[in-house]
Amino acid sequence: MTDEPPLHRRDAQRQAGDGPHNPADDRPAAESDVRPDPSPGGAVPLLVPRDGTPKPVETGKELDDAVARFAAGTGPVAVDAERASGYRYSQRAYLVQLRRVGAGTVLIDPLPLGDLRVLDAAIADAEWVLHAANQDLPCLAELGLRPRRLFDTELAARLGGFERVGLAALTESLLGYSLEKHHSAADWSSRPLPESWLTYAALDVEMLTDLRDVLAEELQRQGKAEWAAEEFAALVASGGQPPKVRTDPWRRTSGIHRIRGQRAQARVRALWYARDAVAARRDSAPGRVLPDAAIIAAAELDPQDERTLLTVPGFGGRSVRRLAKTWLEALREARALPDSELPVSPPIEGPPPPHRWADRDPAAAARLARCREVVLQVAGAHNLPPENLISPDSIRRLAWTPPEEITTATVGDTLRGYNARNWQVNLLSPGLAEALPPQE
Repeated sequence: MTDEPPLHRRDAQRQAGDGPHNPADDRPAAESDVRPDPSPGGAVPLLVPRDGTPKPVETGKELDDAVARFAAGTGPVAVDAERASGYRYSQRAYLVQLRRVGAGTVLIDPLPLGDLRVLDAAIADAEWVLHAANQDLPCLAELGLRPRRLFDTELAARLGGFERVGLAALTESLLGYSLEKHHSAADWSSRPLPESWLTYAALDVEMLTDLRDVLAEELQRQGKAEWAAEEFAALVASGGQPPKVRTDPWRRTSGIHRIRGQRAQARVRALWYARDAVAARRDSAPGRVLPDAAIIAAAELDPQDERTLLTVPGFGGRSVRRLAKTWLEALREARALPDSELPVSPPIEGPPPPHRWADRDPAAAARLARCREVVLQVAGAHNLPPENLISPDSIRRLAWTPPEEITTATVGDTLRGYNARNWQVNLLSPGLAEALPPQE
């Protein structure tokens, strides 16, 4: 629990000095001793941090000062990071936000500082509070920031059965404050960062620990605290690892379902990798270099000269036209490939797509249907999203290749092999063990 004045839940009347400071509250004490309960008229807009908007930390001395403050602080540390998805090729952090009792809020610009391992050491023993931690842990790990314990407010809300689990939705429903999210898709790599963006970033950690306390209390009430602890431990163990490299990532090009034939697929592949090389060199999001729709259109039409290429939808922009030779060369390479080097469907790892089961193995299809029903029933009984109860892929693998001897123990061991946590195994194994054998 924190010892900072809390941002109370919607159903609690807030006393003066409890919440964040808004300029509108600078009134004589007689007029502002008690703030109105937000419930009747909606949530109270959260406009500025309670300590004001801090200037970003940009120098070694400023970082040392921040480290000293956070080392002397107490309780959990609220952590967030801002990336430039949609603008940059990399997923690096362009701003890191932290808040702790006794330390206040700090915004750190990692660009001039490099790694932040000195800060990591200062808060190593603290619980970190993040929202949707799996999104931020990889970019934080690049800076040397790795939690040893964490609390994920989004995941906690999912386990608690909340329908809306975004930070703004939870802040409004549980704490009675509304957050503006209009800078969430901003280009955080730009400099200098506008004051309004910095305020937005500071507010993202303003109430995370308060939200953590409310959600922890709710999970405890529902008997799910240990479940959450297992999930958080799994995030700590794996969350900072870089994403796995996909096989044939070009196959995820939007609209590729329209492409027919291996030669046309080769054109998609050649253009995708040509674009990726340009995007990596420029550190620009691939879609800003060449839209997926343009790749698909060129793969369908196969233009062979610049004049024709520039008539293809998506190739008319100035920056795209400058790279006309790059795109034409990629198409020429695809055209010249021998048949033996054309794309072939990659081997399927694990079970085939479920829609093919009925034809390939009707018994397995029936097992899958029964197992899915068990998952839905258990999820409903415990007010959980089915995907948080167990990954769909784990159920597919279990149904396709069940253990030779089907018991609660062998089913549990199989699920653990697919990285299921103990709480998931305990809830599901008995029902799945009954569902797997053929029905008489």
